[in-house]
Amino acid sequence: MVSAGPKGKRGRSGSRRVSVFGVAGELLVTFGLLALLFVGWEFWWTGVQAGAVQSKAVEQFVREARPSMPLPAVPGAASGPEAVAGPADFGLPPVADAPAPGETFGVIYIPRFGAEYSRPLAEGTGMDVLDTLGLGRYPSTTMPGAPGNFAVAGHRQTHGAVLDNIHTLVPGDKLYVQTADGFYTYVFRNTEIVLPERTDVLLPVPTDPGASPQESLLTLTSCNPRFGQQERIIAYSVLDSWQPLSAGPPAEIASQLAALQEEG
Repeated sequence: MVSAGPKGKRGRSGSRRVSVFGVAGELLVTFGLLALLFVGWEFWWTGVQAGAVQSKAVEQFVREARPSMPLPAVPGAASGPEAVAGPADFGLPPVADAPAPGETFGVIYIPRFGAEYSRPLAEGTGMDVLDTLGLGRYPSTTMPGAPGNFAVAGHRQTHGAVLDNIHTLVPGDKLYVQTADGFYTYVFRNTEIVLPERTDVLLPVPTDPGASPQESLLTLTSCNPRFGQQERIIAYSVLDSWQPLSAGPPAEIASQLAALQEEG
């Protein structure tokens, strides 16, 4: 008669193996679900949260920057919310003092990114700024209108994805910056892909440490590729003109600004 002892041990051993595999499978499924939830939170929910903060900041800035009364008429300029009919010479653009860390000092409008694209400009490039307000000025760079390099950073895929479409800019595109002083119109020139350590793109004359600035630049910086961080994409624009708030907004963003004023 054959003993059942060894067979019973093998059966228990097999059950343990099945149990271990089952637990491992359940853990893998759980980890997979957690990973999906994290991805959803990172790419969707942070965008929802940041988008709400950015919209509120834009509306508040537009409402507060709007003159409470008409300013003195400027030759060649229209009064009120109407856009300037043609180019006008308003002299040298004013340059504001550097704002306090985290302070919203302007709004940027980029029609190439959509007819309703407007985002706040804030001081600093820490995560406290980029994860909420979206676009932050490098404190080592100039303010809008000054000779040199006005450089800002922004996320490409998360927290509002404020520069998700940076790669779609084409030479000649207009970028508009509104501050408490007026509207600065920049014209896009070119993009450049660099490694993260290439901080020379923030110099007064990008990549040329010994040069003296002759132009006023706007430099946008973000991660590259869209879903990675191995590189940085840099978009350069040059100041074309400026106009005070009393002259009204540039024609291309006039209706957008009017809508924001009504919302505010």
